[in-house]
Amino acid sequence: MAGPSPTLAPQERENLAASQDYLQCTSLPEVWAIAARKFANTTAVCDTHRDPEVRMTYGQLHQQMQQFAAGLQSLGIVPSGEAYPTRVALISDNQPRWLVADQGIMLAGAANVVRSAQADVRELLFILKNSEAVALIVEDLALLKKLRSGLDDFALKFIILLSDETPPNDSDRTIYNFSEILALAPNAKLIPHGFDRDQLATLMYTSGTSGMPKGVMLTHGNLIHQLNTASCVLLLNEGDRVMSILPIWHTYERTFEYFIFSRGCTQFYTNIRYVKKDLKEHKPKYMVGVPRLWESIYEGIQKQFRDQPADKQKLVNRFLAASQTYINSKRTLQNLHLDNLNPSFTDKFISAIKLPFFWIFHKIGDKLVYSKIRSGIGNIQYVVSGGGSIADHLEDFFEIIGVEVLGGYGLTETSPITHVRRPWRNLRGSDGQPLMYTETKIVDFDSRQPVGTGKKGIVLLRGPQIMKGYFNNPEATRKAIDSDGWFDSGDLGYITEWGDLVLTGRAKDTIVLSNGENIEPLPIENACLRSPYIDQIMLVGQDQKTIGALIVPNLDELQQWSAQKGYSGDVDLSSKPIQDLFKTELLQRVKDRAGYRPDDRIAGFRLLSEPFTIENGLLTQTLKVRRNVVMEQYAAIINEIFV
Repeated sequence: MAGPSPTLAPQERENLAASQDYLQCTSLPEVWAIAARKFANTTAVCDTHRDPEVRMTYGQLHQQMQQFAAGLQSLGIVPSGEAYPTRVALISDNQPRWLVADQGIMLAGAANVVRSAQADVRELLFILKNSEAVALIVEDLALLKKLRSGLDDFALKFIILLSDETPPNDSDRTIYNFSEILALAPNAKLIPHGFDRDQLATLMYTSGTSGMPKGVMLTHGNLIHQLNTASCVLLLNEGDRVMSILPIWHTYERTFEYFIFSRGCTQFYTNIRYVKKDLKEHKPKYMVGVPRLWESIYEGIQKQFRDQPADKQKLVNRFLAASQTYINSKRTLQNLHLDNLNPSFTDKFISAIKLPFFWIFHKIGDKLVYSKIRSGIGNIQYVVSGGGSIADHLEDFFEIIGVEVLGGYGLTETSPITHVRRPWRNLRGSDGQPLMYTETKIVDFDSRQPVGTGKKGIVLLRGPQIMKGYFNNPEATRKAIDSDGWFDSGDLGYITEWGDLVLTGRAKDTIVLSNGENIEPLPIENACLRSPYIDQIMLVGQDQKTIGALIVPNLDELQQWSAQKGYSGDVDLSSKPIQDLFKTELLQRVKDRAGYRPDDRIAGFRLLSEPFTIENGLLTQTLKVRRNVVMEQYAAIINEIFV
């Protein structure tokens, strides 16, 4: 078990000493007020994809927050005096005006209820009802029209569009646009309202891979803990550029944004369509993302490699192989190789001999290849990865090309960060050491008793970032948080002797074969994704003799492979050559995985013509596979695998 106040590394103590501004804050609006004074003339946000382009300084942004809050108060949003502050729903995707509405709601004395504009209408209406929101803020007129027919059952005081579109006439309720709310401010004096750290700041509904979401109650104290302790890990500087691509309603992105704004950074907004262009144009120093994003960038680079002449491909592969040996040797010497955290004298001696030799090839590779890759992605220095496990081959690749990946761990219910890798202890494959005042306990799945260091079990968490509970759901809260304050993450993992958390899977995702063997699907899926022909994969096989797989193939790569083999026409996924190719790929990728066991073998598979997407409901908004939905949709095909 990792204790509540781990010994701080020298760099953490130094970073904390330089980050004292917000330690005494009791609410998020206080954080913004301090940031606005410190960085008044520094550009806070830049969104080049808005028409017109949006660019605001910290001073301008905070002024709009105050105006928005005054407008809300004039419309009757005031402190409720009840157990929880008045709730206002904020349904929008990431944009500068989201920040204005977010903090405007809190400044007015209320708490917000956030969700994506892309979410299913039934889900949004459920959230409105469950949260008991008294007012609604939506991204634009299109979203309002989508929700319109379902709003008749709600006694909303008003609706606000975050756009400047002309509000429609509505006999049942008043509808304002963004500028109209700001225009109310001159005639409405903002009445300051103080919060304490234990008061509700926001309801964040879990994206969930099954069922309707639960309303996670996060307090001001939960979120302030995050930005203060994150400062121990990374000391950002005023004006540092940060790229934002994740949904702001997700706690991972939201907390990171609060952190970077508390340091005076400049945030640039992007999306999947423009991210590669924006990386080159804006050259951010930091970016936060999920494994699927890094996989996409990696695959784009690999495709460029494969499009090169054969002799150049061989040269690149030789450099990559030499660099792989170099980073493995360096990790061993630094005691940062997850598979060998306590290397013997012989291991270190061999690594010390290899290091200078392969360093030469690594440096040549950097000059000829890796520097060009970094230039193509804007020479970004740090990527912070969360929202799921990042595959080993991605860890290796980004380390080779000189981009630091800082993996972290947490859940919506933990605000979200509980663990993160440090730049000075970046143990690839792990999820890092705990943040300050965060406790970690690993318990046996059945007995719930603590297990020893290095032993796998259920991950329990305790600390200032743990949620207040699930809104209006005391039963679910009791199941999640025990009487001693331990939150059951539902994740499987172990702790190293240095306090690093290593996740091995999710309890509910474990596949139990008919012989009683437990299979954790994620590591095997990540190994298979190293194949250029596999775009997405999900393992199946509960109660079967062997495991199987549903695979979304990379059709572009298959078409290229087919042409090279002399096959004409479109790719036929059911053809023997294609089926044999995937059999070979699966066998090789799984067997090459560290820790391979015979039960890991994928005995059968089916190739799917439709990818897993957010739009078809097979991915969450954070790009995780909704395993139960996939199982239900493809039940007949899964049954065929095991016939």
